[in-house]
Amino acid sequence: MAEIIPLPTKASRRPRQPEPLWREALGDRLRGIRHDRGERLADTAERAGVSPQYLSEIERGLKEPSSEMIAAVAGALEVTLVDLTAAVVDDLRAATTDRPAVGCRAAFALAA
Repeated sequence: MAEIIPLPTKASRRPRQPEPLWREALGDRLRGIRHDRGERLADTAERAGVSPQYLSEIERGLKEPSSEMIAAVAGALEVTLVDLTAAVVDDLRAATTDRPAVGCRAAFALAA
């Protein structure tokens, strides 16, 4: 028989902050890399082939850049896409450590 997992009651629920969006975490990470390198926005944007305004919007999480744009900015910052993606995933995980992961049992309970 299946194990019944009780769902949280209203009394036990804490108000949760919304999870950060991928574009926000990506922008924060890109800005951090650029600052660590001591570069101006205009210099990085020029090497990436984008306008400084567009790069600024990416860094602030206002734009959802295409994979080509992400690759261009990563290349301008001399970072591989794999390293950039892994860093963003780590940032997202760190931001959501207080949230319980939904495992198989919980997913089955929700599906039932």
